[in-house]
Amino acid sequence: MAFHSISDSLEECQLCGAKSIKKMVGKPVIIKKNIEASKATGELTKDYIEANREILKEMKEEAKNGRYD
Repeated sequence: MAFHSISDSLEECQLCGAKSIKKMVGKPVIIKKNIEASKATGELTKDYIEANREILKEMKEEAKNGRYD
């Protein structure tokens, strides 16, 4: 196996000297940057848990007082 740029072509194998070689398509490298990495892992989940905790507290108070919307 030989690695070379896309425009290069090899005439013979560098390992065994064979003349009949063919070029295989390589796997492209895709680099993805995570733009939304501003919050630490789990911070969003903690925020949702706290918000729902407040909603649950309000619902319990409404149930105690007999008020229903």
